[in-house]
Amino acid sequence: MKVAIGGPLKLAFRPWVEGLENVPAEGPAVLASNHLSFSDSFFLPAVLDRKVTFIAKAEYFTTPGVKGRLTAAFFKGVGQLPVDRSGARGAGEAAIKSGIEVLERGELFGIYPEGTRSPDGRLYRGKPGGLARVALATGAPVIPVAMIDTEKIQPPGQVMPKLMKPGIRIGKPLDFSRYQGMEHDRFVLRAVTDEVMYEIMKLSGQEYVDMYATAMKRQLTEAAKAEKEAEKAAKAALARAEKEQAEKLKAAMEQADREQDGRRSDP
Repeated sequence: MKVAIGGPLKLAFRPWVEGLENVPAEGPAVLASNHLSFSDSFFLPAVLDRKVTFIAKAEYFTTPGVKGRLTAAFFKGVGQLPVDRSGARGAGEAAIKSGIEVLERGELFGIYPEGTRSPDGRLYRGKPGGLARVALATGAPVIPVAMIDTEKIQPPGQVMPKLMKPGIRIGKPLDFSRYQGMEHDRFVLRAVTDEVMYEIMKLSGQEYVDMYATAMKRQLTEAAKAEKEAEKAAKAALARAEKEQAEKLKAAMEQADREQDGRRSDP
């Protein structure tokens, strides 16, 4: 996949990279990145010599038919691991288990602490649990990563990607060995996650928003729904007003016709 996808990707978009020396040549490490675009999971592995394993929803691997098998083969080829997201808690535990297994094999594990793509290009609060628990359970260093401008390559609604140079900044590894054995302490998990997000913010230059991206997406969805309903109500009110006006005009014309007929019949 590095040859089939990574090579053409680098040739077409020519991404620039800073801090490659911060990724160890061997041994386990967690790559914690901001998440701007679906393509983040392609650009980051493309610029590294080592394999990076991310997690993906299980549906990508279990869809029946030829298309389903091709999709499963593709995601396996690019180093994705299936995680059943049918239950929020179960999904989180499955992701943590998968990450620990990858790191125990001495490999690189990629994770997006925000939990989902940024809805507006800003950096959102990291979710405690996945990133911190995996790092503390294995003792692996956490390497902050900032994806730059990947969201501009193919904005929502745009079919063809824009040929431009996205960037990747890789920060120095963060050592959290001082918290070893405290992976179930929620205050420690929060502290570790916030420290990583702060480093990502410095690398990316993004505006930081102290709320979860999922909450912002809900707000945006609800706002769009409310706006749509308001627009629908306004159109309905306008239609009613136009109908009432038309009925009044018709009644006035009929009254005028009756009065004119009355004058004609008056001797």
